[in-house]
Amino acid sequence: MGRYDEKACCVALNKAFGHEPRVAVTLIDSLGSASEIFELSPKELDQIFGPYSKYRALIKTESILDAEKELQMIESRGCDFIAITDPDYPAMLRDCPDPPVGLYYKGEQKSAEVFGALDSIAVVGTRNVTSYGMDWCERIVGALARTEQRPSIVSGLALGVDVCAHRAALDNGLGTVAVMATGIDAVYPARHIAVAARIAHAPLSALITDYPPGTVPMPVNFLRRNRIIAALSRATILIESRVKGGGMMTCSLANSYGRDVYALPGRADDAASSGCNKLIREKSAEAITDELSLCESLGIRLRGHATKKDRQVDISRRYEGILSVEEIACARQMVETIRKNRDISLEDLCSIMKMPYARVCDMAVMLECDGFIKKDMLGRCSINLKI
Repeated sequence: MGRYDEKACCVALNKAFGHEPRVAVTLIDSLGSASEIFELSPKELDQIFGPYSKYRALIKTESILDAEKELQMIESRGCDFIAITDPDYPAMLRDCPDPPVGLYYKGEQKSAEVFGALDSIAVVGTRNVTSYGMDWCERIVGALARTEQRPSIVSGLALGVDVCAHRAALDNGLGTVAVMATGIDAVYPARHIAVAARIAHAPLSALITDYPPGTVPMPVNFLRRNRIIAALSRATILIESRVKGGGMMTCSLANSYGRDVYALPGRADDAASSGCNKLIREKSAEAITDELSLCESLGIRLRGHATKKDRQVDISRRYEGILSVEEIACARQMVETIRKNRDISLEDLCSIMKMPYARVCDMAVMLECDGFIKKDMLGRCSINLKI
């Protein structure tokens, strides 16, 4: 081991080789440690990189001194840096061909507990998620929370599917890891600051990134970070995506790493699901048909899953002694009708149930207030899958 601090050397190498981590990892593997790279003589460095290489100029003592200052700064903010030579570095990520030299980390628990205790499942997809995608994202994460293994959910903290997956994990008591495309000192988009704070303080959860502090969100950053999402997870689930999108790239990377890939099928003419349908058609992903089959395919046992009967019993218990027998039956019928007709309008409910509009509105408000259903801004009704 060299005379320099190993973690600081990894920070310096991560900055120098962030876009070409294989070079740094190959050097570390060859020499036995990151610090040994900074022990090389100028002649040895010239032989490895060439005298005019942009990387050759960064292998210097000043780079380590800057890294030490950065470590002091992030530690003062409750963050850490997990070097690839550290035993706590995620094993699944280390086994991939292009792992980062290190990860900036923010979480209440030690990284070994977050990355070593549980399976990790990635849930990714479009930023422009539909109500169909959100419902299924919540349903899938909810089902994973009811398994005996209770895996951690990995995603990218982006708009749409990503933040929906993180929130569903937190709401169901699952660990969740957000892989960011910025430095550990920033959250993008800014509207997700509250969600990021929840993740940083939740059990078995963390914010991670391989980008140094001060890194701003640029398009290329999101593509590079997707490899970490795929590599950390033994399976990737694509909720909704067009043919071109970050979720599709994550699935492609997951396939290249030998991970399982699952996709939620959508309507044949729905552009929001065109990417998912393409993966299924090309047999690059297994189609998700229901939560139980997904869990069985993942090899994890579901302790119990919500059924129509369970929901109907909950309605009867909630309104027993409050509503008449006929009104309870009507409430159960309305919930079942909504279950079979996602995003149904109040007008269509009136038609199907043959009830006056005012009565349908009153009952829908009651069921929404008690958490059995939810309505979007257009007044369309769907089942609240969080109950």
